[in-house]
Amino acid sequence: MIATSDAVQAPLPMSVLKRFVMSRRWFLLIPLLILTIMVTAAILAEFLTPYSPTEISLANRLRPPFWEERGTLEHPLGTDPMGRDLLTRMIYGARVSLVVAALALLVGGGIGAALGLIAGYYGGRLDALVMRVADTTMAFPIILFAILFVVVLGGSLLTTVLAVALVLWARYARVIRGEVLSLRERDFIAQARIAGCSSTRIIVVHLFPNILNTLVVLLSLQVGWVIIVEASLSFLGAGIPPPTPTWGSMIAEGRDYIATAWWVSFFPGLAILATVLSFNLFGDWLRDALDPKLRQM
Repeated sequence: MIATSDAVQAPLPMSVLKRFVMSRRWFLLIPLLILTIMVTAAILAEFLTPYSPTEISLANRLRPPFWEERGTLEHPLGTDPMGRDLLTRMIYGARVSLVVAALALLVGGGIGAALGLIAGYYGGRLDALVMRVADTTMAFPIILFAILFVVVLGGSLLTTVLAVALVLWARYARVIRGEVLSLRERDFIAQARIAGCSSTRIIVVHLFPNILNTLVVLLSLQVGWVIIVEASLSFLGAGIPPPTPTWGSMIAEGRDYIATAWWVSFFPGLAILATVLSFNLFGDWLRDALDPKLRQM
């Protein structure tokens, strides 16, 4: 009773802060801070740096970070083999990675969710056909499929987005279809059928809102995967072509200078690591927050 009285008398901000710290969710501040910095830098790239991400300056090639000898605060993270400011290219590379991730998830997630809803609700041969296509798509190596796709259509941002989306949809279709299979047997769906609702209305009005939480969690968890795929394609030369800066191509440009200019590959790789890890931690927390059973635990 005394503890309850103290909790009631405690100021609301302090009570909320105490619960936040005691719930071990304070560690989320780190990934949220990293993601906020990444997104803000990507949006305001033109205003954060005086340099062009593509302009070559051979006089400044392979300058080290500012804390090493020959380093300067004009190029705090150093320069690449073409003399381009590394921090500037990383900021613009963040924009490319986030744009590719957003578009690929929008296209792939939208197609996969729609097919999962339709296959799960109607069942039968349509369900079997969609799932077999999804199984075939998931069995095919993503990097090989994307490389073949890019080689045929040519490297560009749109081609990269389509290549990733054409593989990504299967993941969403399988998960959403499983959710719909359990939901379509519920009483509220039976009542909607008795009330004369059409199949389209049942899918859009009754089923879709109930799988929305699952879809949001899937989207958040897949952002890091898409960023890694895009970086891998750029590293292999099958992604967005130069001189557009991407983290994968920046790592590839520095692989011949690892012994003498480690920073060229290290900092883009660190950016990929921090961004992917932050999105994964945020996705895990979002999954727990939106799941009533896990939230109670």
